[in-house]
Amino acid sequence: MQLKDYQEKAMKELLAKSKSLLGYTGSKRLVFKAPTGSGKTIMVAEFLKLLVDDKEIKQQFSFIWTAPRQLHSQSKNKLDDYYQGNKTLKCSFFEDLDDIEIDENEILFFNWESINKSDNIYIRENEKDNNLTNVIKNTKEEDRQIILIIDECHHHATSDISKKLITDIEPKLTIEVSATPIVENPDESVTVQLEDVKKEGMIKKAVILNAEFENILKDKKIQSKLSQGTEEFVIDIALKKRTVLLNNFEKEKHGLVPINPLVLIQLPDRKTNLEDVIKEKVIRHLKKNGITTDNEKLAIWLSGEHVNKEDVERIDSDVEVLIFKQAIALGWDCPRAQILVLFRDWKSMVFSIQTIGRIMRMPEPDYGHYNSENLNYGYVYTNLEDIEVQEDIAKDYISIHSSIRNSNYKAIDLLSCHSKRQREKTRLSPLFINIFLKETEKYNLKQKIDIKSKKETQRIISDWAEENIDNLPKTVISGDKTIKSTNYELQKTFEYFVKKNLIPFYPEDRSIGRVRESIYRFFENEFKMKYEEVQNEIIKIALSDKNVQHFVNVIDLSKEEYKNEVIKRQSEIEYQKDWNIPESISYTSDYVEQKGKKSILQPFYTDGKWKPENAFIEYLNKSEKIEWWFKNGDRDATFFAVPYNDSGDKPFYVDFIVKFKNGQIGLFDTKSGMTLKIAGPKIDGLSEYINNENKKGNKLFGGIVTNTDSKDFKGRWVYFDKQSKELKNDDFSNWATLEM
Repeated sequence: MQLKDYQEKAMKELLAKSKSLLGYTGSKRLVFKAPTGSGKTIMVAEFLKLLVDDKEIKQQFSFIWTAPRQLHSQSKNKLDDYYQGNKTLKCSFFEDLDDIEIDENEILFFNWESINKSDNIYIRENEKDNNLTNVIKNTKEEDRQIILIIDECHHHATSDISKKLITDIEPKLTIEVSATPIVENPDESVTVQLEDVKKEGMIKKAVILNAEFENILKDKKIQSKLSQGTEEFVIDIALKKRTVLLNNFEKEKHGLVPINPLVLIQLPDRKTNLEDVIKEKVIRHLKKNGITTDNEKLAIWLSGEHVNKEDVERIDSDVEVLIFKQAIALGWDCPRAQILVLFRDWKSMVFSIQTIGRIMRMPEPDYGHYNSENLNYGYVYTNLEDIEVQEDIAKDYISIHSSIRNSNYKAIDLLSCHSKRQREKTRLSPLFINIFLKETEKYNLKQKIDIKSKKETQRIISDWAEENIDNLPKTVISGDKTIKSTNYELQKTFEYFVKKNLIPFYPEDRSIGRVRESIYRFFENEFKMKYEEVQNEIIKIALSDKNVQHFVNVIDLSKEEYKNEVIKRQSEIEYQKDWNIPESISYTSDYVEQKGKKSILQPFYTDGKWKPENAFIEYLNKSEKIEWWFKNGDRDATFFAVPYNDSGDKPFYVDFIVKFKNGQIGLFDTKSGMTLKIAGPKIDGLSEYINNENKKGNKLFGGIVTNTDSKDFKGRWVYFDKQSKELKNDDFSNWATLEM
């Protein structure tokens, strides 16, 4: 997974605040709040690597990582994978420790619940003195500070035993990690914003509750029309949606293997005969749909019953439905899971982030959101009668309202635009490799280097002495002894060379890898030297005294060209030739239904924030001249935008698209007060767009629209369809009246 901008920002903030807290006396606490699906574990893993690599920190550290249930094992596996090829940090369980202590830069993983038991072997005295108390004592005696990471801290960190354990460990720094932390008065905090995670396409845009069924929000509880359906009906609706998603994935095909969306059927977490009754009912009905454990399309993950679950997380697994209970939810990572089914036997249900988090991840985070909007959402289907949305960040995830496009809609096929996603500002993308290879040709690198010159030795300083300390500021101390380089030393020297020449780009592993691969590719292309066969020979040639400056020069030239290319790409926008009104749009509980009889989407929902928009909607609804109107959004390719220039091309999402009965299409953006005065570049962009499209035979008109009575909106509705240089303050004499 390529690190995202918000992840790098969070890691740098974690590092800065941790270094600050480590400079104070006593034990300090830092809260790291990051939404489910944002990659919390990876961010903490990279942060720890940055911390131990930081040259400003002279203190030695040992780490303890605690988590509930079996999440500590999953976290250890993730960090083992992440640190593969990097020996800076070592991951261990209790039984892996040497000499009853945690080594420098070693992370001890253990389960929080088990450690909380008073008779636990890690706590109680034993004949080998191999308990947590002695481990901590021995570690501190080696002059190493302990940093404690509490994963999913909201589950356990407030218990009395947990508090006692923190007191006993006396970590120099405690980092408490959660999507919903409940820590009071931390010394510092770092927060990853949900909107940033969505923008990067790491998680789905929202989870839709009972899609295409009316949901009513009353007294913070949701009542749905689907509550009248049977369990079998709910399953059928979910399977039907799965088929739609499967077809959409087959059209996208970004990866090497097709993605098979997974339906989760969650049984109530109660040990009664009811569980068996529901389970058998579900299995019987799935069999009628051709889904069984025998044909491996059904998996079961219940206490004491594991069937076909081994590879269920794989994106192309044959399993279409998984029956499970809540116990597996924490930390379980299956990005192809997209539909969750719950039955009314739950009696009542509170939707928290932990409930819906397991269907929030995107299956291809490096690609992000898809062109097919269906694939950018998770779906919950339930016949529960009363559903409550918990007041944590779940309310920002779950959509309870849906508007459907009128079935009589005829395509308008507008040219629309949206910004390209940019992830190359602070790190190197594969683009760098191509630029580097082109720069080697321009620089004539092949002819300038000596292929026979090799770095075989390293110079070290030995037996150096200076009797007069006043001479030190003027002294240059050079290595006076050579030693033969080992393969490991060569690799580390090469990595240091790349890191040193990466500035100003962030020296994360992928960026380092881009430069290394660029050099390897050069040698393979020009000298037929394959990295897999002669890696160390390539490094010796590149780092030799005769050649190293040439590689520094080409890397520097490549960085300059790369920066220019990224700046150019930042202003790039992508075009869609046949944009149409979305088939459906989902809304959170912040939106309320409003009368909008001529809205092309029904029902019409609004957050009611902007008075000019609300007044304009009232005006549109009264019109006899229009066929329909659409209240546009302001993000990605879902909604309509025209290009405008404001220090680079950007998309301008106009507020309203209006279809008139005479075939004309109006593009209007409501403005008033100060927003009217600063709308110059957007006015010009919209005017130019309308003129260009009309030359192609379209029938467009419009501009910014306002009411001459900006207070009560009782005046004349007018629109401005000229260039911004003709706009006059508080003067509507050159505006056109919008007659409806």
